[in-house]
Amino acid sequence: MKRNIPALFFVVVTLLNWAGRYMGNDALAAAVKPAIMPLLAASVLVYALNHRLDGRKLTLLICAELFGCAGDICLLSNAFPLFAGGIGAFLIGHIFYVSIFGGESWKRMHWMGWVVGVVAMLGMVFGLVKLLNVSGELLPPMAVYGFMLTLLLFSTFCGLVRLKDKGTWAILFTGAVLFTFSDCMIAAGTFDVVNIARQEFIIMTTYVVAQALLAIGTVKLASKR
Repeated sequence: MKRNIPALFFVVVTLLNWAGRYMGNDALAAAVKPAIMPLLAASVLVYALNHRLDGRKLTLLICAELFGCAGDICLLSNAFPLFAGGIGAFLIGHIFYVSIFGGESWKRMHWMGWVVGVVAMLGMVFGLVKLLNVSGELLPPMAVYGFMLTLLLFSTFCGLVRLKDKGTWAILFTGAVLFTFSDCMIAAGTFDVVNIARQEFIIMTTYVVAQALLAIGTVKLASKR
């Protein structure tokens, strides 16, 4: 089996980004950030060359990661058009992720499960919007993005509760939880609700780990026969 060189570079670049965030070296963190998700995608592709994976799941995963890269680049700037573009890119990425998980985790789910899930998701989105005091032109995109993010949580949670492969779904659910936490920290900082020491370091740490866990879990799903 060939060594996965992109995975090694992914780890190195991630550690450089985290070091930059931890030490307050924004130039270092920003310089390497755009390479994180492409290297993760390349790692998945190299792994796929040596293993038989479901082509549909693999394609959706790579698309999600590339839109994650676009979102990372947009969020390097605080300008509103790029911030909105970052939200849009991550929204599309979440749609790809949900497309991977939803078909399996929702299959033949009782209608009461849907009722409880939708009520819980809407409640979470409403609570976050009120907590962050989001209004004006940011309210519609933030509400839509929040719903898609909670749908990702719901999809992985359904798989964890309903399906047999608990280990894989636990990885995916943990990734979704960390992604949600990271995004909530970004929103809290953007709307000046919470500002804590090394907030950017916490955001990037949880975000990259979340993306890595979603990739690992998806690869495990794609390997099933």
